[in-house]
Amino acid sequence: MAAKTYTRFTAAEGVENALKMLEGRWKLIILFHLFGGRVMRFSELERAIPEVSQKMLIQQLRQMETDGIVCRTVYPEVPPKVEYGLTEWGQALCPALDALLTWAEEGPAIPAGAPDHSSRSIT
Repeated sequence: MAAKTYTRFTAAEGVENALKMLEGRWKLIILFHLFGGRVMRFSELERAIPEVSQKMLIQQLRQMETDGIVCRTVYPEVPPKVEYGLTEWGQALCPALDALLTWAEEGPAIPAGAPDHSSRSIT
């Protein structure tokens, strides 16, 4: 398969679309819990991320499932057993996020008193 050619605009648009899939207070934390082929039941995710509400965890998992990052497996049991894991495509995010983390660690230190832009979203 030939490498795709991007313009500055299509490259920026593609990255922005990828970042939009990861927007959400809990999505990256969920991803890091599931990396490495780990499969977790909903209740295990709740315990692993005690700060998240059940409603928000469900919402974030559903969005990630819709985007093809997370797969949800429901077992026909009573009570129902539901497990979450990353799709192959979702697992492929690991090196990209690792590179982003390395990039951030190598960046300049943010001076004390500097404005906090962490809550800004890309538009």
